[in-house]
Amino acid sequence: MSIGRHIAQSRKQQKLSQAELSRKAGLSRATLDALENGRARELGFTKVTKLLAALGLELKVQTASSRRPTLEELLQEEQDDQSLGRRG
Repeated sequence: MSIGRHIAQSRKQQKLSQAELSRKAGLSRATLDALENGRARELGFTKVTKLLAALGLELKVQTASSRRPTLEELLQEEQDDQSLGRRG
């Protein structure tokens, strides 16, 4: 899932409008709309982190894997996130 779609999904789960989230993050609604709909060419790290923070999300950096995760790994990650009170 793209970061834009992930942000849109999280925003909707939290029942925030684009206008509300953009105000909370200090960005324009047009910028948020472009990101959510895959039209943002370059957003920049600062803007992305402001959006994530406004949604209570964090960016996770990890070593790239040459293989796809197994179903068991994905289910375990989801279970771990839920036990920490995170929504994915």
